[in-house]
Amino acid sequence: MSEIKIGVITASDRASKGIYEDISGVAIQDTMKDYLKSEFEIVYRCIPDEQDHIEATMKELCDDEGCCLVVTTGGTGPALRDVTPEATENVCQKMMPGFGELMRQVSLQYVPTAILSRQTAGIRGKSLIINLPGKPKSIRECLDAVFPAVPYCIDLIEGPYIETNEDVIKAFRPKAK
Repeated sequence: MSEIKIGVITASDRASKGIYEDISGVAIQDTMKDYLKSEFEIVYRCIPDEQDHIEATMKELCDDEGCCLVVTTGGTGPALRDVTPEATENVCQKMMPGFGELMRQVSLQYVPTAILSRQTAGIRGKSLIINLPGKPKSIRECLDAVFPAVPYCIDLIEGPYIETNEDVIKAFRPKAK
């Protein structure tokens, strides 16, 4: 079993009920397989868009499962049931607003409605939580933008060393002095 665990949470009422397939959660998992050279294990949850449930699942993946990275999809828009950023803020000790800022900046190159997106990121203990949009194309665009900083962020919060497939994405780590 790998020491690197990555949590994937899809917050979707319909996908959690099996009304449609969770293609967004699959897109995150496929992207991680492309990006990472290190062996890792995915801990996947598809849950309803309910803040208490999202918070409990984030806590479970971070605290009980030991995921160093938890990536969510869904619930980041302005709709009344979109509460993933609020759940993230409630469970994190530190917010990392630069992630959301960069993801929106990248998304604005493709769609003007990116200003409606509320992606964010934060730190819970030794876990980084990143909220992504719901469309697979947008998921990849956003992860391509922010992932170079993810392995170093996990280093800084005392998580496992993550090695990327540099043919796909190159992690940035400052040179040792």
